[in-house]
Amino acid sequence: MEEKKPSLDPAAAAPSAPAPSEPAEFASKHVRSNIAPILFIIQSEQLILQRTDQKAFTLMSLLGVFMVFFIVHFPKVIAADNFNYLSGLMVFLYFISATIGLISLMMVIIPRVRNDMAHEDLPDVNITFFGGITQFANVLDFAKYFAETTDDNENTFKMFSAQLYALGHINAYKNKHMRRAILFFGIAILSELIIIMLMTWGLTWTALFI
Repeated sequence: MEEKKPSLDPAAAAPSAPAPSEPAEFASKHVRSNIAPILFIIQSEQLILQRTDQKAFTLMSLLGVFMVFFIVHFPKVIAADNFNYLSGLMVFLYFISATIGLISLMMVIIPRVRNDMAHEDLPDVNITFFGGITQFANVLDFAKYFAETTDDNENTFKMFSAQLYALGHINAYKNKHMRRAILFFGIAILSELIIIMLMTWGLTWTALFI
């Protein structure tokens, strides 16, 4: 009597694929590329730049609303019977703070371009922003230079590094003026509140005790 041989599963009999030498998440050449981290950081810096501009626009709108409100009621403040030296000081402080805050917000919003391509080891033209792109006479010249630059990994890395360096400095500049604008915006609003409190206190004192 012949013995039956056990049937083999085709899937089990198939040769197994060799185990990868590194985890799957690091198997892509794009992840191992030294340019990929720079592109990720550039994207983060651009998001920070956009958010800073949005904050500046929002704060400028709020400051404009409070300034219009104060200017409309300014004649009443000056003509009030209880207007004293402290009220005058607060009015002076308000206008100074609001003006400096407005100038600081304008410094944040004004577009800035930084060129760090003067170093001899960097490419002649930085084609990662509009200032470098518009230096070419036509699209064919731009495409040719773009292809030549990106063929060299070292030049490509340096070009994106220069862009990242410029974005970092621009963000630092914008954030410095944004912090200053927030500080003077707070001083202006606080001064306006003190003026309102002084007027209210004067009217209340007059109505109750005089």
